[in-house]
Order: sequence, then C-alpha cells, then structure tokens
Amino acid sequence: MRPAELRLGGERLLLDPAGVLFWPRRRMLVVADLHLEKGAAFARRGVMLPPHDTIATIERLEAVLARLDPATVVSLGDGFHDLHGPAGLPDELAERLRALTRGREWLWVSGNHDPMPPMGLGGIGLPEAAFGGIALRHEAENANDFIEIIGHLHPKAKLRLGRATARLGCFVTDGSRLVLPAFGAFTGGLNVLDEAFARILDPDFQTYVLGRTTCRRIARHLLLQELSRPRQVAAIV
Repeated sequence: MRPAELRLGGERLLLDPAGVLFWPRRRMLVVADLHLEKGAAFARRGVMLPPHDTIATIERLEAVLARLDPATVVSLGDGFHDLHGPAGLPDELAERLRALTRGREWLWVSGNHDPMPPMGLGGIGLPEAAFGGIALRHEAENANDFIEIIGHLHPKAKLRLGRATARLGCFVTDGSRLVLPAFGAFTGGLNVLDEAFARILDPDFQTYVLGRTTCRRIARHLLLQELSRPRQVAAIV
C-alpha cells in the first residue's frame, strides 16, 4: 500500500488507500462512518438490502488493523447506522468487533446516527477527541480553536476515465480541516464539488483519491460536477 503523506497542524499524517487515516507518531488509526447494521436498519423500515454490509465492513476493518497495528483507534462518528444496531448485531460479528477493540484504546466519537456509544463491544464513547491542536469530530464546527479531522459528508470525487466516469472515495482538506471518506460498505457518497463542502472548506481545497493500492492527489480541474444531485445523498447524513 502507498499512502499519501499530509502535514496538518505540524503533524505527519498518512492517508491510507483503504480509506483510513494513520497518525504514525501516536500509532493512531482514524476511521469514519462505519454505519454498521445499515442494511438491518433499512429492513426495519421495509427497504430490503442485501444483509452483508456489516460483515463486509468488519472484514475490511480487520485487515486494516492487522496491517497497521494501531495502539489507538478512533471511530469518527456513525459507527452504527442507528441506536438499534449494537443490540441487533449477530453474536459472531459482535465477538469479532470485541476482538478488535480488545487490547488497544478504542474511542467511539458520537455521530448524528449514533449519539450514544455502543454497549458491550469495548471501547469508550465521547462527544469528540482532541490531541494537541487537532480535534477529531464527526461534523465540522465553526470554532477556530482547533484544526479539525471530521467525517459525516462521505466525500466522493467524480473523474473521467476515458469515455467513462468513476466516483471514487477520497480525502479532502484545505489545511485547516480534513474530511475522511466513509468506510462502511453501504455508505454512498457526496461529490466534493457539492455546496456542502464549499460551506466548510476553502475554495482551493485538495483532493486525495483512493485507488486499489495507492492514495494520490488529483488536480482540481479533473474533478467533475454531478449533472444532478444523486438520489442517495440525502440519506447519507
């Protein structure tokens, strides 16, 4: 894997192709928007999705933790898609998640989908975390006292690849805020040229696109607007 290197608040951070942030000095991994049990949440509302999102997300998380071996993991909000998710988690998957939280510091930051931390799965819940001058939150705040690392918006970059186009997960930053891609299997995404990003980032923000084994910066002129707002965007936040 070839991550992109970023300096934020004087700290060296690695933007991993798996869609997670690794902070080498602290051996800290930051992951956003797991949205575990999203398929089950939709099923309770009568919308049937394939019930494989949670196991797919946990398998990807297991692989990342085995590779990077962090001492601390921060789940940057919306770890579960709703408050019913932790209780409905199948026993086998609950134990696999407990195995990940065991033996390391694990912080569940509150999100808009999961304002309360999951019970019985290890780790501790908190509204936000701060390390030095960097705040780790689910959503952006207007206060200027911290540089922010956030999730919530599920950034995607639309690019032209030959005659086709692709929408790829990405990191977005303007040097004061860094927005992480969503990690969950059923999370959808929002185009980085959407006005939601314009409200929180400077116009000259940088985009780092996820590839299979690399994460690399993409020039601004290569980004494409959506012809119409994707229908699933309203459901991601």
